Amino acid sequence: MCGIIGYVGKKPAKDILIDGLAKLEYRGYDSAGIALLNDDDTLTIKKKAGRVEDLREMCSDDSPVYRSTCGIGHTRWATHGGVTDVNAHPHRCGDVALIHNGIIENYNDIVREYGLADRLVSETDTEVVAALLDTLYDGNPIETIRKAVKAIAGSFALCIMFADRPGKIYAVRNVSPMIASYTDEGSIIASDLTAIISFSKEYFVVPEYHILTLSSTGIKVEDMKGNMVEPEMLKITWDITAAQKGGYPHFMLKEIYEQPEALRNTITPRIVNELPDFTEDGIDDEVFKNLENITVVACGTAMHAGIVGKAMIEKELKIPVNVEIASEFRYKEPLINEKTLVIVTSQSGETIDTLEALRLAKRCGSKVLSIVNVKGSTIARESDYVLYTHAGPEIAVASTKAYSVQMAAMYLIGCRLGYVKGIYSEDRAKAFIRQLQGVIPVIEETLKQADEVKTVANYIKMAPDAFFIGRGLDYTLSLEGALKLKEISYVHAEAYAAGELKHGTIALITENVPVIALATQESVYGKMISNIREVKARGAYVILVSMDEEYNDKDVCDKHISIPKQDGLFTVFSAAVILQLIAYYTSDAKGLDVDKPRNLAKSVTVE
Repeated sequence: MCGIIGYVGKKPAKDILIDGLAKLEYRGYDSAGIALLNDDDTLTIKKKAGRVEDLREMCSDDSPVYRSTCGIGHTRWATHGGVTDVNAHPHRCGDVALIHNGIIENYNDIVREYGLADRLVSETDTEVVAALLDTLYDGNPIETIRKAVKAIAGSFALCIMFADRPGKIYAVRNVSPMIASYTDEGSIIASDLTAIISFSKEYFVVPEYHILTLSSTGIKVEDMKGNMVEPEMLKITWDITAAQKGGYPHFMLKEIYEQPEALRNTITPRIVNELPDFTEDGIDDEVFKNLENITVVACGTAMHAGIVGKAMIEKELKIPVNVEIASEFRYKEPLINEKTLVIVTSQSGETIDTLEALRLAKRCGSKVLSIVNVKGSTIARESDYVLYTHAGPEIAVASTKAYSVQMAAMYLIGCRLGYVKGIYSEDRAKAFIRQLQGVIPVIEETLKQADEVKTVANYIKMAPDAFFIGRGLDYTLSLEGALKLKEISYVHAEAYAAGELKHGTIALITENVPVIALATQESVYGKMISNIREVKARGAYVILVSMDEEYNDKDVCDKHISIPKQDGLFTVFSAAVILQLIAYYTSDAKGLDVDKPRNLAKSVTVE
């Protein structure tokens, strides 16, 4: 969680740090702070509970301390300790100031072993690390960090300043992500690319258990034995405007409208002679020839994309697919082996539970194919194969375009798998790809329904509860629709297979409760309409999403939203847009912070 940034160079650090934190605020927005190190060894810390803009206002005077060209900054998602000024980062103990993303699991042991209790003023595990470093400090920053890291158990990305080392920032990480870059203007380090793209389009991923020394003249990288390392430089492939709102009121709405382009960028480069082709991705057909089953491991929205993929692959190819919650998978004895292809999915490529599940899968002998959006991320680097989704940055906490491209990746994998195994003929595979490419203009047409969706949102905003129902692929999509609504509008929402209504769920249907009913699957359409009539007969306010151009039967629905006619196997893409818009407009109608829902952060890098 948490956003971290550090800068040392030729320019005053304050504005660079605060501007960077504003770009990272989707990683955590409980509190924010900066620490500045001046040439006279003066360490100044400014921090407070609240948003980054509150910190900016706090630091708006003309104090000489703000001329410092060396500093670190942090925006917090609270794990240890409540949301208070004292618990905000940076933390200082003696001559050490630091910021931290992660969880220190043995902080209590460290407090006891080194007698640190009387030095601590916050409730955080982070301050324990600052106290440990200050206790161990003997004038040699690198050696002190080595000793401290050996004592720490857990995940961490640390940026550290020592008061007697002006113009220097030190950094080290385990699991929690950090990237760094250097230009003539200085050195910069951050949690992710959004904070550095205005600074440089070249960067490197900080290797785990390597110590960085950042200065105005460059970045030194050394391993724990002191050997110098030359990191692999990577390029940012999207423009800075992709991380800006571009005239939209919220990032989420912008990202909903970016889905056609994201899908185009993900699908088109992988089509060769009208067939899916992963040659450029380095994914060998042998991995498909030899598999007997698939296990998809992911969290949240990424897991829902996997559930859609499961439904599609099992229906089309008759190959067994299991979908596992990453946080559960990593603590069980999974039924996987060398004949299992494990597909791990994560937008950031840093989701901690998914990463640990990946490592478990490899220990079990399975090949791992990852679907990720961030080049060079930990999950991408540790996988046997990587399929990058080219969605560009996704800033809103609620995922939209990442979900669509993850589904597209599953469809591409399914088609290639069917073709390689001879389940699909060449003609069938080409037809599948034509239909997959066809979802792009269908989504563009679907987005024109935004005004219709607004009227639905104005009704739902008044409801304490809402229900999503569907059958087959529609049910798999309902899970994501319910998640979107509750995470950004705080309307309690649940998804149910429509056939289960009579097995208990219908007891929850009362007068005027909103029911969003998906009916895009021709094979079960009649059954679905019958289920809708059941909830309507009990007074539900029914919003029907279907491919009927018009539906005027008031006995069935109160509001009808139509998506363009298409093969039922591909309706999930356009129907997803409708559900995303419902969630977005409901949240907006309630006056909530759409992009930054309470208690949530974009990238879950701690357990």
